[in-house]
Amino acid sequence: MLSVTEARERILSHFQATAEESLPLIECANRILAVDVTAPHDLPLFDNSSMDGFAIRASDSSIGADASRVTLSVVADIPAGSAPTVTLAQGQSARIMTGAQVPAGADAVIPIEDTDSNFHEAGTAAPQTVSFTRTVKAGENIRARGTDLHAGDVVLRKGHILKPQDLGLLAMLGFANVKVHKKPRVALLSSGDELVEVGTPLTPGKVHDSNSYAIGALIQNAGADVLRLGVAKDTRQSVEGLLQKAVNENVDLIITSAGVSVGAFDFVKEVIEANGKMDFWRVHMRPGKPLAFGEYFGKPFIGLPGNPVSAFVGFEVFVRPVLERLSGQLDGTRQTVKVRCEEEVLSDGRESYLRAKVRTENGIHFAKLTGHQGSGNLLSLVQADALLIIPAGVKCVPVGREVEAILL
Repeated sequence: MLSVTEARERILSHFQATAEESLPLIECANRILAVDVTAPHDLPLFDNSSMDGFAIRASDSSIGADASRVTLSVVADIPAGSAPTVTLAQGQSARIMTGAQVPAGADAVIPIEDTDSNFHEAGTAAPQTVSFTRTVKAGENIRARGTDLHAGDVVLRKGHILKPQDLGLLAMLGFANVKVHKKPRVALLSSGDELVEVGTPLTPGKVHDSNSYAIGALIQNAGADVLRLGVAKDTRQSVEGLLQKAVNENVDLIITSAGVSVGAFDFVKEVIEANGKMDFWRVHMRPGKPLAFGEYFGKPFIGLPGNPVSAFVGFEVFVRPVLERLSGQLDGTRQTVKVRCEEEVLSDGRESYLRAKVRTENGIHFAKLTGHQGSGNLLSLVQADALLIIPAGVKCVPVGREVEAILL
């Protein structure tokens, strides 16, 4: 059996990022940048006021020993969005709104509440004069051009996942369209005569198909589109029929659950080998040993185990990195941290991924298993927020020992 690291590296070597496409900015949330984004102009683009107030010359605000206040004439009214045409001379000011361009000659803004014109009614005309009783420093309440960034600066890197604040910055810079990687398209099917669709009454020997829902949601969570093929019966014809649909849809990856072990009715592995090739089909891990990788008519294929927890773990360890590479991400989305075991943890010597709950105290992460670790116990996965990684060859982790954990 392959080690987890070797299996993951062999799988990833077959994938590269999808092609780029240009999309309207409004459609780019959570998409992956395909190119570096360079600022076309400075931000702010011009000196502007950070307050509602009066643009002044700071040198005019000095209060002499023989005066208690400064009074300046108001020669302009500058709302946001307008281009001022005046140049302030000595003794002059201009009423100015937040975000409005600072007029030539001004080098400071005094807030309206610090003046004798501290009214706030909309539509009120600018006063003829304004008075205040404090000294104002040059640059006060002015956001200078280029304070945030300069034209030519790289503001977002290729491979970056676009967050809401990124879209806001791109909009400020005037980008109506953005080059992103195309979403990977993944075909998903479950297999097994025992599976019935959710909502169908259970008869003896039958169980509801849960993997289509859990793995399908994981695919979407990883930023890919999912083509749900349903459940294949335990026959060659049924398996071939659904796999052919995936090929016809020209997906980037085919994922199956169950049918890749050594059971008499495990036809997925057989069909893959008959129409493509199987690179490997067992990994030295727990849960999830019967994990397969190969191709079907040239389409990459990953076969996850049928047990729900095994399928989930197999996805996190092998499929998520594939989808991240396909979508152009440079950094993985799953964090790992050091956690301290609060109980003795036993393993069978395979690299193990055990469900656990993590708490933090004084900056230290502590972990405790969420019940028994049977590969069908999905409740323990629901209760978990981490997977403890027990290295291969380790059969007992004593209380207090630290191990790596994948945060879910």
